[in-house]
Amino acid sequence: MTTKELANLIFPDITKSIEDYEREYPERNLPEGAKVTRFAPSPTGFMHIGNFLSATIDYVLAKQSKGIFYLRNEDTDSSREIEGAVEYIRHVLEHYDMVPEEYEYRDINEIKGIYGPYIQSERKTIYHTFIKYLVSEGKAYPCFLTQEEMDSIRESQAKDKRRIGIYGRYAKYRNLTPDEAAERIKSGEKYTIRLKSTGDFNKKFKFNDLANGEMEFPENDIDIPIMKSSNLLPTYHFAHLVDDHLMRTTHVVRGQEWISSIPVHYELFKTFGFKMPKYIHIPLIQKKDGEKIRKISKRLDQEARMTYYEEKGYPALAVIEYIMTIANSNYEEWREKNPEAHFTDFAFSPKKMSSSGALFDLEKLDNLSKNYLSKLKAVEVYDLLRNWSEKYDQDFCTLIKEYKDYTIDILNIEREQKKPRKDYATLSEIKGQIWYMYEELFTNVKYEFDDRFLKEEIKKVVTTYFTKYFKTEDDKETWFNKMKEVATELGYCADMKAYKENPENYKGNIADISNMIRVAVTSKSQTPDLYIILKLLGTDRIKERIERI
Repeated sequence: MTTKELANLIFPDITKSIEDYEREYPERNLPEGAKVTRFAPSPTGFMHIGNFLSATIDYVLAKQSKGIFYLRNEDTDSSREIEGAVEYIRHVLEHYDMVPEEYEYRDINEIKGIYGPYIQSERKTIYHTFIKYLVSEGKAYPCFLTQEEMDSIRESQAKDKRRIGIYGRYAKYRNLTPDEAAERIKSGEKYTIRLKSTGDFNKKFKFNDLANGEMEFPENDIDIPIMKSSNLLPTYHFAHLVDDHLMRTTHVVRGQEWISSIPVHYELFKTFGFKMPKYIHIPLIQKKDGEKIRKISKRLDQEARMTYYEEKGYPALAVIEYIMTIANSNYEEWREKNPEAHFTDFAFSPKKMSSSGALFDLEKLDNLSKNYLSKLKAVEVYDLLRNWSEKYDQDFCTLIKEYKDYTIDILNIEREQKKPRKDYATLSEIKGQIWYMYEELFTNVKYEFDDRFLKEEIKKVVTTYFTKYFKTEDDKETWFNKMKEVATELGYCADMKAYKENPENYKGNIADISNMIRVAVTSKSQTPDLYIILKLLGTDRIKERIERI
């Protein structure tokens, strides 16, 4: 029996050739320099911040070069697949408006693009064609090592401090004749298909990574598995080769933990004579934990999960802005010079990524988010708040929908001015800062009056102001002058400079007057512009609140 006959025995239903698939998936007709990138997560877990960093870089590279950003579902490890993970990946990309040009969504039966299927478990026939070629050429072989044998080999190698893997004398079935292999297959023995490596571990090759520069690796000499025995699907490494070649991927963005796999991928591409994509191995996202800096963890750190940002209500663009500062050290400088530009206009450079790891700073994200929200129109913040609360706080959503115009006016306090307020970083914080403006929420309140003043004095100040001086139609200057008048009438200093010179001559100052009024109507000692708050609350609401005290 020849190796070609052995290949036919293993893959009797495979009739297409590699050349057939080359014609079916031709080179893409794109402008010169266009990049084809893919976000290719495995549905073995929910999307995390590291995934999102990769996806953002993929998206930016494709958009700024007029290329293609596509989504591939790498679901070959079905035993570890988590229900809902694929759907959540789609949701995240849509939420952050990074929708791929090509994708396949099995749950809604939707596919876009001609280089699919974009789900690996649906590409088995394609993989088998490529594996069949290797077997027929004697470049791959069926391996009959049992799990027990492999565990024993691994234990022995670890004990002797040898490299772990099937190579050299450990490749027990590498040199079986086609007849011997066929006999075992016909008898029903389980087997994997392994690459017959031609590498020499004592030789090295140079590899240029776009983020890390020129690197040197020993050649791969391990007979890696390329097809599993359990489901006949390819291993990650082999699927990576076939898919990135046929889908005409030009750039692969992935974490630094995959650098060790470069020798394997280098040999696979070399074996077929395919051009390798360019690789960008991005740094791990790290976190300062006390005095230590460690890798951010989905188990330990809530901010590692992408669900965290939606639950908290960070605006999508604020999260992207922060991720871009992690991606490139010069992004903030560019943003200052281009405040209105879209983030994809930024000329991302892999060389400007931190080689030591990106330090995640939640406080910095909060500051970016505060700045972003402060620049939006009140109606834009309202729309974001309504959409967020519809999912995470339905009672509040009902309230702000009932009082839409009123809520927009509240959100507009000290907003459209040269230096707008920056009160909240997330949408989830807004309710906690404006709740007192709604009668439905103004219950069981705790008043934050200054304990320097007796209750009777506070009552006297508040009653005098609202019965003699307050009118909602007053402009701000008139309003402020009346505050001075009530201060003077009741023995408080209306001039802060004069008060500082002789505080003993007065009960207090105009700031104390305004604070009593502020707390009386809001319960809070610190709020935005009191003048606007009083106008928005109106006479009837204010009267009810004063009577309550």
